[in-house]
Amino acid sequence: MRSMEEFVREEAALPSAPGEDEHPALALANSAVALPGGHTADLLGTPARAEQWLARHELAPADAGLAEVCATQLRSLREQVRSLLASHVAGQPALPAAVAAVNEAMTRVPTTALLVWDEKTGPYRATPHPTTAIVEHALAAIAADAADLLTSPDAGRLTACASPPCNRFLVKHGRRQWCSTRCGDRARAARAYARRTTTD
Repeated sequence: MRSMEEFVREEAALPSAPGEDEHPALALANSAVALPGGHTADLLGTPARAEQWLARHELAPADAGLAEVCATQLRSLREQVRSLLASHVAGQPALPAAVAAVNEAMTRVPTTALLVWDEKTGPYRATPHPTTAIVEHALAAIAADAADLLTSPDAGRLTACASPPCNRFLVKHGRRQWCSTRCGDRARAARAYARRTTTD
């Protein structure tokens, strides 16, 4: 029998939900995975995991040396982005605190290329990315992507995975209602079981 650690590792290694590759905000929202039995796998649960997640999504170098305060900031933005996505999917007004958190993350650092003047080569434009602000830049990029996702044509196809207990979001393509084949198989098995029990 598999240990809970093996089960969590397997569940956390799920393929990207549709839309995650285009939208890091969607990937962030899906980084806390609900597991059967009331358990969760948190891909940002430790600074090392948060650093791996940021590097995998090309939002920070692999050796960034994240501290717990940085991982906490990332998890906090995740909850705000999840709140916005859930509100949108449910057709409900967003919580003002969630909107404010995303706007604050977007405006915390410069997002445009600034003018820099090098003594030898002269003027050029560059987006500042000091190592002390790696997480702030990552948060700004994710927040900007969340705003883009919610105001783009993809917003109309944004939905929640239809296979409980999964809590992931996806950008729907066609009639697919699940974030992964695993969730689709689980939903079909649950429907088949329900049909068998009602006919017995």
